[in-house]
Amino acid sequence: MAKHEIIMPQMGESITTGTITTWRKKVGELVAEDETLLDISTDKVESEIPSPHAGLLVSLLFVEGDVVDVGKVIAIIDSDVNASIGESAVEGSDFDVAVIGGGPGGYVAAIRASQLGKKVVLFEKDKLGGVCLNRGCIPTKALLKSAHAVAELKEMKNLGINIEIKSLDGAKAVKRAAQVSARIAKGVPFLMKKNGIEVVAGDAIIQDKNIVSCADKNFKVENIIIATGAHYKTFPGLEHDGDRLMGSTEALALSELPESIGIVGAGAIGMEFAYFWNAFGVNVHIFELQPHLLPLEDDEVSVEIEKAYKKLKINYSVGIEKVSASVSGDKAVLAVTENGSEQNFEFDKVLIAVGMTGNLDGCGLENIGVETDRGFINVSDTYETNIRGVYAIGDVAGAPLLAHAASHEGVIAAESIAGQNPHPLDKMNIAGCTYCYPQVASVGYRERELKEKNITYKVGKVPFMANGKAIAANEKSGFIKVLMGEHGEMLGAHIVGEQATELIFEYVLFRAMEGIDEEIFHTVHPHPTLGEFLSEAVMAASGRSINV
Repeated sequence: MAKHEIIMPQMGESITTGTITTWRKKVGELVAEDETLLDISTDKVESEIPSPHAGLLVSLLFVEGDVVDVGKVIAIIDSDVNASIGESAVEGSDFDVAVIGGGPGGYVAAIRASQLGKKVVLFEKDKLGGVCLNRGCIPTKALLKSAHAVAELKEMKNLGINIEIKSLDGAKAVKRAAQVSARIAKGVPFLMKKNGIEVVAGDAIIQDKNIVSCADKNFKVENIIIATGAHYKTFPGLEHDGDRLMGSTEALALSELPESIGIVGAGAIGMEFAYFWNAFGVNVHIFELQPHLLPLEDDEVSVEIEKAYKKLKINYSVGIEKVSASVSGDKAVLAVTENGSEQNFEFDKVLIAVGMTGNLDGCGLENIGVETDRGFINVSDTYETNIRGVYAIGDVAGAPLLAHAASHEGVIAAESIAGQNPHPLDKMNIAGCTYCYPQVASVGYRERELKEKNITYKVGKVPFMANGKAIAANEKSGFIKVLMGEHGEMLGAHIVGEQATELIFEYVLFRAMEGIDEEIFHTVHPHPTLGEFLSEAVMAASGRSINV
């Protein structure tokens, strides 16, 4: 066992002892890195002491109330719980469920299956946590925190705080993002051990519907959940070279930020990177074939974001007819056709963010005849493929390619395997979130879709510039827009502004509970908050807005 001694820390230069007031963990319990292990008091301070290691608490050498000298060993933690994956896999073991892929879909599916009494093995060829925790959702949000801090500092003068930004260190922001990602990803092996899930490192290949091979071993299984994720989609003329022509993985790993970057694609990935790079002084230009930035959002949302990006001096070209990328010397070149004429743009780097396709190759789908369509696996409402007992979840199973959707799909698949008859997932009630500035969040129909389907609806729209909390907090950009049906049901909702990705929760829950507008009218929203305008927008759709 890899044992670590936990010592009594020194709480100050003149302090030589500490009193253990409370043990937060018991022998035999699992402890996460940086989780509070115990409380210590001295004659000068009381402190919560975090664990420097993750693992199993195997021994406490002192009890509550003991006065202990600084430097004395007070506990022992066995960190084998966080050892590299795959060490304890047993060849020939029988498993109820095999999960291929340890991302936010796969590891959640494994946990839920284990909770339901199933014996589970999970295969992962790279890092537990998948793209989301290691190269996607988490590290990009850390970068955006740095970007938003820059934006806030620039506005401080208007709040009566006179400061100057001496310099910006993009490399340090990138390094911090990697550290945040690594720290969070460490929790997944801990969860696997806690839930009794066997984890095996390596490429898993389905030999038949009841045998998966990995690391030169065969594993007999009753059910399989495929959660292999997706990768960059390439088109002729838009291939990645991993250097000048980057995908998001290479973009996250930039140790030094270049002077200029071109971005092909104005979806969430392109827009979020554009915001970060612009904040740290990079000259950014976005190119998009569709008529608007964030083309999958409601048109009014896209227009609002275009105004915001123009104010931030982020260049963009929308509605272009054609674009291709190449490398010339030390420059990346984009050949862009716009209004019938072609123009070349030179950048130090180019980010190509034009879509994803499922990771179908190499896991043995062809060995059992799993059906696919346009780069993704076909699945039922319970995420079962055409092969009984074989399921597919997350990005490999198609849109929406979102981590929170993958996790919920994993729960449904696990519950289906356990015979629980789980509810089907309403994809129209999965919120889409873009963490640029201002933030964007939406759920349900866009207005143009309702027009195309000839669905009767009413619009309620309220700007944040009329909201007291938004004005006080200097966050006046954006609006809340709702699309209400003739019976008071919410057909769609769209938010642009500060905390949009947090505010959308109420509307998602409201739709899931099949609420009607009267129920929101009767719900008292705290004042002053941004959230009180959630009800204001619904009231506006019925012509009864109070404050707008």
